[in-house]
Amino acid sequence: MPCRVPMDQCFMQIAQIISISIAALALLALVFVGLRSSRIRRRLVRLTSELERMVRAGHTDANVAVTGEDEFGQLERSVNRALAQLREQIPDAAIQELFPKLAETSQTMVLVHANRIIYANSSAARFTGIHRDKLVGMPFLEIVHPEYRDLMRERFKDQLAGRKVAETCEIKLLDSEGSGKWVEISGTQIDFQGKPAVLASAADISARKRLAKGLKDLRGRAQMTLESIGDGVITTDNRGKIEFMNAAAEQLTGIEASEARGKSLNEIVSLVDEVERKPLRDPVKACLEQNRRLNLGRRALLLTATGDVEYSIEVTASPIRGRERRGNGASDRVDGAVVVLHDVSELRGLARQDTYQATHDALTGLLNRREFERRLNDALQDAHAGGGGHVLCYLDLDRFKAVNDTCGHMAGDNMLREVAGLIKEQVRDSDSVARLGGDEFGTLLSGCPLEKATQIADDIVDAIRNYRFVWRDKIFDVGVSIGLVEISQESGSVEDALGAADSACYMAKREGRGRVHVFSSRDESVARQRGEIQWLQRLQSALKENRFELFTQSIVSLARVGDRGPAVEILLRLRDEGGDEISPRSFMRAAERYHLMPLIDRWVVRTALAAIRNGDLRIPEHRTFSLNISGQTLGDAQFLEFVVDCLDRTGVAPDRLCFELTETTVVTNLEHAQRFIGVLHGMGCMFALDNFGSGLGSFANLRNLEMDFLKIDGSFVRGLENDDVNRAMINAMVDLARTLEISVIAEHVESEAVLGLIRKMGVDYVQGYGIERPRPLATIH
Repeated sequence: MPCRVPMDQCFMQIAQIISISIAALALLALVFVGLRSSRIRRRLVRLTSELERMVRAGHTDANVAVTGEDEFGQLERSVNRALAQLREQIPDAAIQELFPKLAETSQTMVLVHANRIIYANSSAARFTGIHRDKLVGMPFLEIVHPEYRDLMRERFKDQLAGRKVAETCEIKLLDSEGSGKWVEISGTQIDFQGKPAVLASAADISARKRLAKGLKDLRGRAQMTLESIGDGVITTDNRGKIEFMNAAAEQLTGIEASEARGKSLNEIVSLVDEVERKPLRDPVKACLEQNRRLNLGRRALLLTATGDVEYSIEVTASPIRGRERRGNGASDRVDGAVVVLHDVSELRGLARQDTYQATHDALTGLLNRREFERRLNDALQDAHAGGGGHVLCYLDLDRFKAVNDTCGHMAGDNMLREVAGLIKEQVRDSDSVARLGGDEFGTLLSGCPLEKATQIADDIVDAIRNYRFVWRDKIFDVGVSIGLVEISQESGSVEDALGAADSACYMAKREGRGRVHVFSSRDESVARQRGEIQWLQRLQSALKENRFELFTQSIVSLARVGDRGPAVEILLRLRDEGGDEISPRSFMRAAERYHLMPLIDRWVVRTALAAIRNGDLRIPEHRTFSLNISGQTLGDAQFLEFVVDCLDRTGVAPDRLCFELTETTVVTNLEHAQRFIGVLHGMGCMFALDNFGSGLGSFANLRNLEMDFLKIDGSFVRGLENDDVNRAMINAMVDLARTLEISVIAEHVESEAVLGLIRKMGVDYVQGYGIERPRPLATIH
């Protein structure tokens, strides 16, 4: 058929009507076979195959089937119109010329091969780095990576035979340097220059492969990270169903990830309040509903499905968000949630232990005075607000001093522990029992009528009266006197209530010991006769008139000369109105009862630092002055600031001071003690744990505090030459101190014999009447 228009105009016309060449349509099918829509891809491949069959059969007057009314159906109709025009306008030779022109415009590699390469476009030459002239004529398998040659050989055979093969496959092609590059290749059988061949199109997917590998590596690292972290991690879908759990989550929940997959969190574990044991809300459900991060606070407890294991945990649930297109914009969608389970069982256990130590007496395990006073204050507030009545009991043991004096502090401590157990057995679970100090105890009977409280107090008296304490070959019978005071709307402060109960206890002792006495208003006048209130007035007057006085007692180093450590202990004495000396034992009880110790300790610190600054107190260089601090003062939050201010104002170097704290003082005020020691230790001050060994918690206390010295309780030192047990105890204390790199001071060294034994035991410092008696500061020159 003659061509009705010039060839160049034919090509322009062809470009306008999309495609009028059968070979060009086959090429387009291969180029666009990578389209995302599988339906469009299948229809395009079908269209190409149909055109190829028409060419092979010589049906140049046939049309392709129209498969729909959509845009692709319009394309099929356009092809039919193009075929009609083709039949009228284009000779067969034009088609052969058209194919390479279209192939050259493609960015995808185009190859025609039949064992050897017949045609290659410019993109193929650029990709392989082999000139087109060399590519043409090369065996096709020669540019295929060896790993994929068998695959492509079988695929080529199937294509030539007209058998169905996968539309695309991913292989590596070799470049001029022999390096493999990833391509996605597709192909179809065609008649090329009158011979069967395969038209192949290969798209470079190296970047996609690198991205996929990067994502795989990233997922692998993320997976390894999730598996290696200590926190449990659980992810869910947007319905709250579990998709992933790491190893830590499996351990916490007691269930494997494969078994948990598809279940909700509350199907595999229970989350309850640690204190009230009430169920907590489902964090995943709440997180997904509110589309925000949630946590269950610090009181969550996780119970496994079997109920036999529980963990204190912190739970955080966060939404997993993705991007979603809506209309002209995009918005966040919730794809699921990630839950982090942080096991805090050990931390909460330590916190509970710290709380216990701060609120309980180390020797007896009962409440300490500070916690008891806090609970008493709560009871007073409840009573003032019109709540139920409560009763306060003040207990003082009878004949306890005989045990201490006869058998020593260790025996006395054992008896106090046993008596504490007897008291606990007689009260109700809702009642509070405390050791207030020495051999004094207190009970707070909550919501208890006075008549019932009196009965409980009588039961305590009977239980202790019938108790016998056995120590080695000795048997002791002790008793207890109890004072009761009713807590009501008319009650005053904590100090008033304790004072009233103490006065009632005094009346019980006065009436014959081993008795119970209920407080009445006239008991206050009896207390006056006892002298307590007179002491209050005398101490207040002494502070105002500056009648307190500092004494010192030398502390001698048994180590080399110039060793660091305390050189003198600064002691307190009081002069009465007549100028006579009064020892602390006479007034200290009243000072503590009426909370005057913070004022007295401030006077001591202020006066001692002034004496050091003025040169009235002199000791060898690198040695320190020791000052005692009471429990009441240590519990005063403002005392630390006072000490720091005194150091600043006087200019005394902090490393010239060593503060002595008793074990009871530290344990009763643990939080304040740790802060006080931490701050002043950081400034350079030193610290000694006084009366070491007198309490059950000695060794635990020493381990948990930053101490420079321990001062062995005098009860172990007195009469040391005749007591093998005390010698063994001191040896143990010295060994412990050496392990902790703490120096040891022995007090109450009163003879040359004791001094010799102490020296052999490796004690570092000694103090006592055998070394030097206390003397007034005024006599030191």
